[in-house]
Amino acid sequence: MPYRRTENVTRKLAARHGAIMAAARALAGEGGMGSVQIAAVAERAGIAAGTVYRYFPAKSDLITALVAAQSAAELAALNRAADAAPGPLSALAAAVVTFAARALASRRLAFAMVAEAVEPGLDAVLRNYRGALAGAFETRIRRALERGLLPAQDAGVAAAALVGALIEGLIGPLAPGPTDDPAQDRTQVQTLTLFGLRGLGVIDARARGLVVQTALPTA
Repeated sequence: MPYRRTENVTRKLAARHGAIMAAARALAGEGGMGSVQIAAVAERAGIAAGTVYRYFPAKSDLITALVAAQSAAELAALNRAADAAPGPLSALAAAVVTFAARALASRRLAFAMVAEAVEPGLDAVLRNYRGALAGAFETRIRRALERGLLPAQDAGVAAAALVGALIEGLIGPLAPGPTDDPAQDRTQVQTLTLFGLRGLGVIDARARGLVVQTALPTA
């Protein structure tokens, strides 16, 4: 008879996997993907390094899993905010605001996800996230185009440009540094959202209204 895991064993395995992922995320948020080392993750999670290797045979496997999990979380948050908006333009504004606010709340991790130089073989993993992010914005742009709310344009190109502007304005080398001032962060998010909407062709008065009406996420 094949071995069947008990519910208790399954729960323990899931909890250990969660602890490993949480430790990896915390380390990436502090020092980038270069800080995600098996020994450091094991120490942070309070388990043996050999246990981490049972779940992730190589560091690249762990980073791949981390990027996939973080990508899913960011895209889910972006889409939840957009889906809750009353119309295509407000959905687009909500998507931009959500991505921007979350990036500022975890600057180092956001940079690691989109702009950090990584070892060979992992570039494609990070490109996949940037591509998924652009795809999410492209969907919102297309819906606004279908309703005649934006001037005719290539939604894919526009989405890629929007992602680039957000990354550079939020966490790029020329972006303002971290602050402990929520008002300043709010202004930065709203400025970038307004910039993005204008670039897509939303007239200034309406763009300002959309930005003012869009609430920043609390987490």
